[in-house]
Amino acid sequence: MIRLIVAFIALAAATGLAQAADSKADLIKRGDYLVNGILTCGNCHSPKGPDGRDIMAKAFSGGLSWDEPPFKVTAPNITPDKDTGIGKWSDADIKKALRTGVRPDGVQLAMIMPTDFYEIVTERDMDAIVAYLRTLKPIKNTVPAPIYKMKQVHHAFPGAEKPYTEAMMSDKLKKGFYLVTIAHCMECHTPMGPKGREFATKLGTGGFEFPGPWGVSTSRNITSSKTKGIGDWTDAQIKRAITQGIDDEGKHLKPPMAFHSYATLTPGDLDAVVAFLRTVPAKE
Repeated sequence: MIRLIVAFIALAAATGLAQAADSKADLIKRGDYLVNGILTCGNCHSPKGPDGRDIMAKAFSGGLSWDEPPFKVTAPNITPDKDTGIGKWSDADIKKALRTGVRPDGVQLAMIMPTDFYEIVTERDMDAIVAYLRTLKPIKNTVPAPIYKMKQVHHAFPGAEKPYTEAMMSDKLKKGFYLVTIAHCMECHTPMGPKGREFATKLGTGGFEFPGPWGVSTSRNITSSKTKGIGDWTDAQIKRAITQGIDDEGKHLKPPMAFHSYATLTPGDLDAVVAFLRTVPAKE
């Protein structure tokens, strides 16, 4: 009897460990999908080659730089390197930085970091992001210290002020809003006014300019307007623009549109994104 009990305990322990390993693996897989996909983290945090694509050997070790009126910053090293990356940050530190834009030392991240769009991230997805970041290759690379020319602020994107629950994902439109938000689509596709992005009056109307090696690209109107936006596009045309960077006329979109990352979206997620974009009020 004692042997049977010991054997049962050993089996239960082994089963528990196996389940925990599977759960961790699933979490990391989800984190990979988010970080390398819809969150487009590498779009800013990885150095770029001549073709504009990430240099994978140095992925996430520091990337693009901006010299703007509010700041002069370079996207930091987010690999687990303990000296130049986030290797010394706790899980809570990483989550706080993502949700609020506040570093462990209390310094507010530059407003170019889209933390305004990350308060909505579900608890499970936040765990997945952290779990995946822990698996990255540590790369020693020091980027220039940020220079702030004015106070940096954090304002949650309207409707994204608190984490979604997993149950909310069963609603296609809510899921679409969630995905479009964490992809921070409206950060690029909404014009900037004197007080920041004009979400209340010009959501999704485009017109924001992005200078770079490609020249200057201007974000498109992605409202449901049939004359200026994408209201007259088919679902297939919208999906092609998102995942392949080709518009309704067959023209190639310019960077920094991250269609290489969005190409990894599952069919269900892509359907939800399109469904939500159809609801964005038409604006000229």
